[in-house]
Amino acid sequence: MRGRWIDVWEPEDETFWREKGERIAKRNLAFSVLSEHIGFSIWSLWSVMVLFMGPQYGIDAAGKFFLIATATLVGALIRIPYTFAVARFGGRNWTVFSALLLLLPTGVAYAVMEPGTSYSTFVLVAALTGVGGGNFASSMTNINAFFPLRKKGWALGLNAGGGNIGVPVVQLVGLLVIGTAGALHPRIVLGVYLPLIVVAAACSALFMDNLTPVKNDTGAVLEAVRARHTWIMAFLYVGTFGSFIGYSFAFGLVLQTQFGRTPLQAASLTFIGPLLGSLVRPYGGALADKHGGARITLATFAAMSAATCVVIHASVTASLAVFLVGFIALFALSGLGNGSTYKMIPAIFLAQGHRKGLSGEAAEAYGRRLSGASMGLIGAVGALGGLGINLAFRQSFQTAGTGTGAFLAFLAFYAACIAVTWAVYLRRPAAVPDTAAGAEEPEDRPGYAKV
Repeated sequence: MRGRWIDVWEPEDETFWREKGERIAKRNLAFSVLSEHIGFSIWSLWSVMVLFMGPQYGIDAAGKFFLIATATLVGALIRIPYTFAVARFGGRNWTVFSALLLLLPTGVAYAVMEPGTSYSTFVLVAALTGVGGGNFASSMTNINAFFPLRKKGWALGLNAGGGNIGVPVVQLVGLLVIGTAGALHPRIVLGVYLPLIVVAAACSALFMDNLTPVKNDTGAVLEAVRARHTWIMAFLYVGTFGSFIGYSFAFGLVLQTQFGRTPLQAASLTFIGPLLGSLVRPYGGALADKHGGARITLATFAAMSAATCVVIHASVTASLAVFLVGFIALFALSGLGNGSTYKMIPAIFLAQGHRKGLSGEAAEAYGRRLSGASMGLIGAVGALGGLGINLAFRQSFQTAGTGTGAFLAFLAFYAACIAVTWAVYLRRPAAVPDTAAGAEEPEDRPGYAKV
């Protein structure tokens, strides 16, 4: 090791992992979670700020949905360059820089968050908060390189889940401020996060490492772009992570707009769903490690469809209690699906390596190359699902005054996700080795059942 660079990293070597690798990987995971957590809080900042924006701001519900949609869009698009920044600058180095960059949107929001500020200014500041969404992509790419395949479901689920908790935490901070200081003091929320950003950057600088073997592979990126599984998984990730982040941003505003909740009432409920969705994400990865990501993902989409039916019924009958049950179930299920879909990515490309006739380290190297290259694209497209959700809500409330139309569209999309998961990953006959057992699967077993 030279400075904070590690020149040799072989996590698939069990001796290396036991004697040295696991300790280093877990330390990097812990501080990656901290930085990503703050990033998610800043990305979802406007899901809280809109609760403070009363009539004196002169912005209607459609305008508020557009603000959070803007943050979602930028956060999705910026994930692509953030993915490649890890190999270019080093995981530790980029984590420090990306954490410090969060000072920009937070500081600017602190300066302008008051009645009388133009709507275009609010749109610009909401766009700046999108940099927090990029932290997820770089963090996941970095942690993916630290852990062996057998541990990736757990590690990626924990990393993402710890980051996702940044959404309910900033919403809890907003609740605390509204409940104590009132809805006229949004700057207190921003003032809480400015020092936390500095702490996250300092911890990353002191305790994280760069991996020299992690390199940007242009050939792998081009191959990942051409691989149909990259886009299939991006589609499925729209259904899981797109749902999680879209609902997280919109939940409080839906409660205010459709059910007439006050800012305090909305804030007291908003955090519950994102918190559950974040906490269960590692379990989605762990279940996928044990039972196969495709099976867990299929079951998750089926359950999400059922929960959406409950929400549609509640929306039509104006039942807040039933709506909360269905909506919070959607959060929890999307969290499970986030974990299981991300576990599928490295396993799918390992299986593809076997299908190409590779074995052993050659197959594992192929899987690492393609999964690392595809994760940024998959994460970016998945996050765009959050944009779609907020735009659907905006249109639904503009035209009908309720979110029912949007929920019907979401139900149709989950049905499509069920069909794709089954058709691509659970229907086909066996053609790849069972990497866990090292033996060929029977001909009548699905080839991707264990991904």
